[in-house]
Amino acid sequence: MDPMPDSPQPGPVRSPGRSLRRWLLAAAGVLAVVLGGIGVFVPGLPTTIFLIVASYCFARSCPWLEERLLRVPLFAPYMRFIDERRPMSTRARVVSIAATWISVLLSLAWLRASGRLSTALAVTIIGVAGIGTVAVLRFRRAPRAGAVARESCSS
Repeated sequence: MDPMPDSPQPGPVRSPGRSLRRWLLAAAGVLAVVLGGIGVFVPGLPTTIFLIVASYCFARSCPWLEERLLRVPLFAPYMRFIDERRPMSTRARVVSIAATWISVLLSLAWLRASGRLSTALAVTIIGVAGIGTVAVLRFRRAPRAGAVARESCSS
């Protein structure tokens, strides 16, 4: 008969850097959800790009937060292509990126005309739009029609 240990056995040790990275990704995801939520109601503020960024961050930090994000009725129209595991079409990519950059440029022009645009604010706005653009470009792509036809003919 084996004696019972007095203390519980330690689990796998997680590196502090990995844990910090997960927390930072989760925080970035929450911020993106807040901005996307504002974008639902504010014309000109993109919603989809922020939700894509949030989904990306949650998938790499807290998958249960991504699942919860996909179930929020307010965001359902924007997240439909993620929930159904369909790739994002080229047209949707172009429209999303174009809307993002048009909104950014109009916002920057308006802020500059009103005298409220600082260098830090301009860099922040452009940086966030750049991150969103990279997220859209890295998201699953729809296969090209020629590639699908070649694959089906080769078998």
